[in-house]
Amino acid sequence: MTEHAARFDPVCPSGIAPIHIGDKWTAMVICLLAEEPMRYSTIRTQLGPVTAKVLTATLRDLERNGFVARSEHPGPPRSVHYGLTELGRTLLPAIALAVGWAHDHLGAMLDAQESYDREHARRDRADLR
Repeated sequence: MTEHAARFDPVCPSGIAPIHIGDKWTAMVICLLAEEPMRYSTIRTQLGPVTAKVLTATLRDLERNGFVARSEHPGPPRSVHYGLTELGRTLLPAIALAVGWAHDHLGAMLDAQESYDREHARRDRADLR
């Protein structure tokens, strides 16, 4: 086993982490539901361009992980509300840290991406010659 491979635990729980880097909607849904329980249509309206399929999958994942509770209210009209659980509320400080980091460092990250893209565009053009 290499020195680097020994640092990684094969049973590391990162694959089951509640929020994955790059997951666009999970943190936003959690923040919305921190304010108050909401109906599906309200969540979707607040988020804007999220598709029904993606929002449904996000809410199901959050419910499965115990972060969101789904409650049905008999009608008429029947309604379903989603609310943040106590476990879900424990994620709010971590989300706030990530938002703070983005506020402080997003410009530098975007500059790095732009520089990388420019450099690789030059290399790609040179490789085509």
